[in-house]
Amino acid sequence: MSTNRLSLLDEVKLQAEVIVPMLRALRAEIGKEKADRIVGDALRKWARDLYHRIGEGKRGTPREKWDAVWAEDMRPRIGDAVDREMLKDDGVVREYNVVRCRYAEFFRALGEPELGGILLCDSDFHIADVGGPQVEFKRTQTIMQGAAYCDFRYRFK
Repeated sequence: MSTNRLSLLDEVKLQAEVIVPMLRALRAEIGKEKADRIVGDALRKWARDLYHRIGEGKRGTPREKWDAVWAEDMRPRIGDAVDREMLKDDGVVREYNVVRCRYAEFFRALGEPELGGILLCDSDFHIADVGGPQVEFKRTQTIMQGAAYCDFRYRFK
């Protein structure tokens, strides 16, 4: 993933160009609830498997693998698409709020924040899973869901 020259935002926009028309066609055929469930389940599995494969390619402890996924694969591709306020980062706890999210702006403008949540917000949990029992992640709200900010709370064991 680190060899990908596209920003994550550009990649997500390309994905949306394909997924949104398919999702809307499915909704017209089989109904919103069923279409959203089928597509959501498939995308969640795809994202979970993707980040686990990336983590498996990293060396070290689960925490080191998580750090590598963030430092090598995610942060460079996220770039300035989110604005963060760091609250605490002491090696045991990392807490910050995302106060602006261009991903949420994009998906809300499309009228598809649920899809954005599946493609992006849910992935934060999949990436935390790479850290196994050494990385605990909690988030109670997202801008994608309409909150004023996303609360990222990590605990490292």
